Amino acid sequence: MDKIEHIGIAVKNLKDSNALFTKLMGVEPYKMEEVASEGVRTSFFKSGPNKVELLEATTTESPIAKFLEKKGEGIHHIAFAVEDIKKEMARLQEEGFVLLNEKPKKGADNKWVAFLHPKGTNGVLVELCQEIKEE
Repeated sequence: MDKIEHIGIAVKNLKDSNALFTKLMGVEPYKMEEVASEGVRTSFFKSGPNKVELLEATTTESPIAKFLEKKGEGIHHIAFAVEDIKKEMARLQEEGFVLLNEKPKKGADNKWVAFLHPKGTNGVLVELCQEIKEE
C-alpha cells in the first residue's frame, strides 16, 4: 500500500456537511458525484496531500444508510492507494483477509475500489483504491 488515499465519513445530509467541512478545512469540495451502484452521493475535500470523502445515502438499502442506522454519523472507512489493485487483493487474500468483493469495481473519484471485511481488520472497513488510467 502506497499511502492513505482518503478517509470516508458517513453523513446524514451532504449539503449541511459540505458547509461544515468547508468552514473546518477552509476549502470548498473539489468534486461531488453520485455512485448509483453503491446508492451514495459523495463530495471530496483536499487539504495538502490529504483527502476527506463525505458520503450520503441515496437509498435506504445502501451500505451508508445501514451504517448510519447502526452507528450514526462518523468515520466509515479508511482508503489506501495501491498501484495494482488486483495484485494487492490477491496478496491480502493469501494473508487471510476476507474481501467484500471478488473483483475491483468502479468507485468515486476515478478509482477502482475493493473492500476488506471489517471483522478481519479490527472493526475498520478498509478500501483499496487504484487510479483508473486511460488505456
